[in-house]
Amino acid sequence: MGSLVIPKTEAAPALANDSGAHIPLYLYATVLASISIMVGLVWDISWHMSIGRDGLLSAPHLAIYFGGVLAGIFSGIRVLKISFAGTPKQRGESVKFWGIFYGSLGALFCIWGAFAMLTSAPFDDWWHNTYGLDVTILSPPHTVLLLGMITIQFGAMLSVLSRQNKTAAHLLPPTVKLLLNVLFALSSGFLLAMVFTMASEYLGRHDMHGVLFYQVASLLFPLLLVAVSISSISRWGATQTAAVYMVFMMLMVWILPLFPAEPLLGPVLNHIDHFQAFDFPLLLIVPALAIDLISQRMSHKNSWLRALAYAVAFLATLLLVQWPFGDFLMSEWARNWFFGTETWYFGSDPNWEFRYAYGPWMVSSGLELLSGLGIALGIGLLSSRLAIAWGGWMKRVMR
Repeated sequence: MGSLVIPKTEAAPALANDSGAHIPLYLYATVLASISIMVGLVWDISWHMSIGRDGLLSAPHLAIYFGGVLAGIFSGIRVLKISFAGTPKQRGESVKFWGIFYGSLGALFCIWGAFAMLTSAPFDDWWHNTYGLDVTILSPPHTVLLLGMITIQFGAMLSVLSRQNKTAAHLLPPTVKLLLNVLFALSSGFLLAMVFTMASEYLGRHDMHGVLFYQVASLLFPLLLVAVSISSISRWGATQTAAVYMVFMMLMVWILPLFPAEPLLGPVLNHIDHFQAFDFPLLLIVPALAIDLISQRMSHKNSWLRALAYAVAFLATLLLVQWPFGDFLMSEWARNWFFGTETWYFGSDPNWEFRYAYGPWMVSSGLELLSGLGIALGIGLLSSRLAIAWGGWMKRVMR
């Protein structure tokens, strides 16, 4: 796919000469890299839950590395082209680094992320050979890998933002505006999926009746959703981001169990013969919709007042939908291919009494619940205020 170029017309002569009026190939490549990374990551988690043993060049790892290499190569070519064959205007619109190189901010993030990912690969292989199977998602090599992956995903989002911000939204032709909106929703949606995955140890269905779940959620999700809502050219930026996240996570729940898998490590307490799915997504589309409505109606209000509105709306709507949804996920109605709650790690006892129930220590109530939610609201306020500043900055990114 080449660049989509907008023909010059009398009605919009400036647009035809504006670098924001076309969509270059590297932009599609970086967004595709973000998608490949997330497919590989969720697949890799399922692999560990189902098979246990993997190698440096396992199929999920190859999908992850493909995303890193793809983003690194296309961003690197873009940087070299501008640095040594670009026009003075192109270099003037770029960030200069190391004295001789010029490139967009998004391209730089993608290159740094690719280096971090490739560095983590032999580290991760050594870690497995030395210590065996990871017991947590955030092991040291996985932390380096995750930082690289999230850096690439952030770079993909910045690349789309830079392109959309170079031309006023109302001057963009409908086709270009639609493509930019789709690319931004995809890049931000997969970044949201990454954030969820990194914190998933605190966001599972057994956590949904505890205050820590809502505190972690209030820290992470308003930060991205509010920023996206503010910086998107769409009035429904946060909603579209949450929709991409939910559709992707649901597809992984539905697709992975279609393939055979059996444990290759012991002890095997839960005998399985197919891939175990990752978690069903959180219902973030409801808080995201509330965030977009606040962005539309309070855009000129005091920043702290807006942050308070965002925090209250996010926590209230998440609590309203996720608490009862947690009960539903524990019920027999959710034990099917659609919700995937029959998924269970091969090394865990399938007859555990709290497999489909909340243990007393999992449920917050009374004063603990009220004070915990109060803390969550305070966290959400600070996260939302930071997101307002971050979203304003993203709206001005042009390099």
